[in-house]
Amino acid sequence: MKIKPIRNEKDYQNALERLEVIFDAKKGTDNGDELEILAILIDNYENENFPIGMPDPISAISFRMEQMGLKQKDLVDMIGFKSRVSEIMNRKRKLTLEMIRKLNTNLNIPTEVLIQDY
Repeated sequence: MKIKPIRNEKDYQNALERLEVIFDAKKGTDNGDELEILAILIDNYENENFPIGMPDPISAISFRMEQMGLKQKDLVDMIGFKSRVSEIMNRKRKLTLEMIRKLNTNLNIPTEVLIQDY
């Protein structure tokens, strides 16, 4: 087992290739230990070099609605009148603090996503 830091794209590709070879290694074996360490190194490299930003609030709400099979009318209790839901979803009106709290509680969307500017 020869593990080294991932410093560039070539190191990253080599690490991915090695990970593929030992992917089914059993925990507690030399290959299993190598697999765990490589996975951590790869994850760190990807987080530093390929960061994934948070979605904007309206995209997050739309995505969660799709996941839960909800329609805009289902947001009335959280946002207010049907017309207000439409304004929010069409980005013509901003979310209020009360709306953010209700959306966080009912749809489990993190508040740090909902409070972003859009």
